[in-house]
Amino acid sequence: MMDPALDSAVRSRAQDKCEYCLLPQSVLRLRFQIEHVIARQHGGLDRLDNLALACGRCNRHKGPNLAGIDHDTGQMTRLFNPRTDRWAEHFRWDGPRVIGATPIGRATIAVLVMNHEDDIAVRLELIESRRFPPAY
Repeated sequence: MMDPALDSAVRSRAQDKCEYCLLPQSVLRLRFQIEHVIARQHGGLDRLDNLALACGRCNRHKGPNLAGIDHDTGQMTRLFNPRTDRWAEHFRWDGPRVIGATPIGRATIAVLVMNHEDDIAVRLELIESRRFPPAY
């Protein structure tokens, strides 16, 4: 069980948005999860600098993965790290779709399935209600 103060600090820093796909917590019933950027099995610690807030889909698909394949280059590429990378350097919006601007962005989108049709539908609704895309 996570220390309540650490849990609160992660959620506050993330402004209640998934730190990978930027989906706001307010649109889903299930509480977003705190995930280890570097999984425990790879030596990751329960420290603020190794924790991120993630929606269920991003967390499930990321799992303990540290890398994926950038299909443009065919190269193994590390995944986006919300603690050390800037979202806007690796991703951009094309309407409701997340587009990878770098190999890191493209590999992360593929591994985390960030453009799942259900997420695109939610983002379209948020765009129509002028609640999306969020500032990053």
